[in-house]
Amino acid sequence: MLEPVQRIPRYELLLKEYVQKLPPDAPDQADAQKALDMIFSAAQHSNAAITEMECLQKLWDVYQRLGLEEDMVDPSNELLHEGPIRKISFRHSSTMERYLFLFNNMLLYCVPKVIQVGAQFQVRTRIDVAGMKVRELNDVVFPHSFLVSGKQRTLELQAQSEEEMNTWIQACQQAINQVGKRHETFKAAVQGLEGDTEEHQLKSEELGIRAPQWVRDKMVTMCMRCKTPFNALTRRRHHCRACGYVVCAKCSDYKARLKYDDNRLNRVCLECYVFLTGNLLPEDKDDKKKGILEKESSKVSEQSLMCSFLQLLGEKWGKGSSRGWCVIPRDDPLVLYIYAAPQDMKAHTSIPLLGYQVTNGPLADPRVFQLQQSSLVYSFRAESEELKGQWMKAIDRAARGQSFIGPEGELSD
Repeated sequence: MLEPVQRIPRYELLLKEYVQKLPPDAPDQADAQKALDMIFSAAQHSNAAITEMECLQKLWDVYQRLGLEEDMVDPSNELLHEGPIRKISFRHSSTMERYLFLFNNMLLYCVPKVIQVGAQFQVRTRIDVAGMKVRELNDVVFPHSFLVSGKQRTLELQAQSEEEMNTWIQACQQAINQVGKRHETFKAAVQGLEGDTEEHQLKSEELGIRAPQWVRDKMVTMCMRCKTPFNALTRRRHHCRACGYVVCAKCSDYKARLKYDDNRLNRVCLECYVFLTGNLLPEDKDDKKKGILEKESSKVSEQSLMCSFLQLLGEKWGKGSSRGWCVIPRDDPLVLYIYAAPQDMKAHTSIPLLGYQVTNGPLADPRVFQLQQSSLVYSFRAESEELKGQWMKAIDRAARGQSFIGPEGELSD
């Protein structure tokens, strides 16, 4: 069966050699060149047909591995990349085994079947490449992780190595670029009408249209709206399906229709409910004036002179030692704010640093340092001696009233 296909490239090679060896004034020079051009076009057509058949065969193989559930055997579909991946859980500090199929127009997020009878995987979510975004996540807990954000769902995924992560990011970006080129004319027209000044408004208009990135439960200890601490019995964690914030039941006791979920009703927080429905705020939920501790940790940390986890030692912080996310903001460089978690909306306490003396702690642990003012003593332990030195230098300058933003955004006299 391969003989007819193999003859075409053989004819092409023979004709090339024949034309090369013909004298320039040979009577059949023109006919030989015309025959070579015809056989070259036939070879190209044959190769294209073989490539198309191979692509269709790959699609059929995937179709069978999915249990004939997804309708993907289409000549316009092209399988770009596939492979196992780990999905990072928003509720638990763990990962789960998953499998991805990336096509030129969609990403299939699948779960491996335990009993593989007729199918190896079950499709959980289909994410359209149109409107999809992908970027690397700088996550210390989960290295080699990246974010895939689509209109249908947003996923935090972890690869086994940096090379594998880069391969997935490049493959996804390739698919996104291909779709972008097809709609280049339409995008240019839309951007020309909207203008650059509408960029912030367009981002807010994506609320409810694109699946949000959920904030992980472990990153917060209090409701990100009302700032009330969570507990296991009376105030549990919930996620707003529109913005992805971790909120309490009281702040998420609203439902709105979300376009990315086929306009079904979903649990949302009060702010998203007002934005999506246009209903006014209830009278008993008017905005209150923010207190001195109500600085959102994530925003403060992005614009901080110093921030990291520190162990809080001594009886002042309760029994035993606890861990706190400590921040010295750029807009308030003489105060140390202490949060329970990096994404908290309100600090547990603040320490005005003016007048304090910063000293080394006991020699038994070189990572410990202390803040002392008359009878007040606060003890901290850094994760390394280098980090301890940075904290002591920053706090010492603030305590002497010498800390302010220099011309390059650093601590300066």
